[in-house]
Amino acid sequence: MDVAKVGVGSISVPKETASASVDSDIAIVNRVKAGDMTAFDELTKKYRERIFSVVYNMVSNREDAFDITQDVFIKAFTGINSFKGNSGFYTWIYRIAVNMSISFIRKNRFRRFFSFENVNEELAPSEIVDKLMIHSSGQKSAVLKELREKLNESLQSLSIKHRTVVVLHEIEGLSHDEIAKITGTTSATVRTRLHYAKQQLQALLKDYLGGRSK
Repeated sequence: MDVAKVGVGSISVPKETASASVDSDIAIVNRVKAGDMTAFDELTKKYRERIFSVVYNMVSNREDAFDITQDVFIKAFTGINSFKGNSGFYTWIYRIAVNMSISFIRKNRFRRFFSFENVNEELAPSEIVDKLMIHSSGQKSAVLKELREKLNESLQSLSIKHRTVVVLHEIEGLSHDEIAKITGTTSATVRTRLHYAKQQLQALLKDYLGGRSK
């Protein structure tokens, strides 16, 4: 099952430009470390939407996602000297975003909420949408809203570690190796968690994938 774009969209870096992008980030970081504090704005503009996407799909609440995203960049800025360049800047700031999202989730584990703003403007997995539309009454907006809510609810029901790999791989398009660096695990662990998470989502969405009565 393709669970890509369960939440807000993301902007993936094309593979052919990834290396150049990493080099560019390192150059900007070095400018910041040298005292050019305004250079950090370039990194903020470059990664703001992607970091927000990660956080939003982790915590499932837009207002909290905005606040956490802001805190992520504040933490990255104040701790820029701790970035040694052993990995890409994006890996480093993604790790900060994931860790801060996990901390938020754990602190608010008894607080359940879902955010469905702009639901009809956000893409859902085409495979599932097609199956739902076959059994719908033709009211596309209502079907998409129902699907979005169910996908969101199902994603949030996953454990933190499984939700993390789904968000990073299926939604953000990061590779197993990249996710391993961000989560401090191995590629094999990422693949195992992703496989299990997809099985869980399929089970949670079985009534939708199997078709509903008209």
